[in-house]
Amino acid sequence: MPRMSEGTILVLNGTSSSGKTSIVRALQEVLEAPYLDAGIDRFLWMLPKRYLNPPLWDTVLGRADRAGPVGHQLVSGMHHAVAAMARRGNCVVVDHVLVEPRWTRECAVLFRDLPAFLIGIRCPLEVLEEREKARSDRTLGQAKTQFHLVHAHGIYDLEVDTSLLSPDECAGRIKERLQDGAPPTAFKRLRERGW
Repeated sequence: MPRMSEGTILVLNGTSSSGKTSIVRALQEVLEAPYLDAGIDRFLWMLPKRYLNPPLWDTVLGRADRAGPVGHQLVSGMHHAVAAMARRGNCVVVDHVLVEPRWTRECAVLFRDLPAFLIGIRCPLEVLEEREKARSDRTLGQAKTQFHLVHAHGIYDLEVDTSLLSPDECAGRIKERLQDGAPPTAFKRLRERGW
């Protein structure tokens, strides 16, 4: 049986309110291939509703800076599902919040041999906090809690700043990176560093 061509994975990593969801929508419009939206929120909403509120929320993501046992299991399942979809030829975009070092390590192991790009979604903390205040669907303080954790690994194939670029402009930069022909290296380099 001939080997199936692998699909591309785009992992967009940033804090809550950094603009990842808007970039995912823009990417789905601008990229020719159909990119499946398999981000963390999609998987969280698969949980029974009772897990989305205290006290069970503590077993999932608690204060949004560390996961409980249900959260680790769910996110690991997400990582494996994304890798499996790409191996079957699907292109996938994942909006993620890599607050747990073990999540970064698992992505590095699962995605290092796939065409998987790790893209940093940056935004200054003061802008993130203003966005949180303007939204009704976020707990105040999430972005500040996650701010120094999500980018701690320090390696990306591309970074964009959503305080300077619109979602469409960020999607355009990502599309340019995909088209420049240079293979992604972030997950391989993370693995080589022991992540």
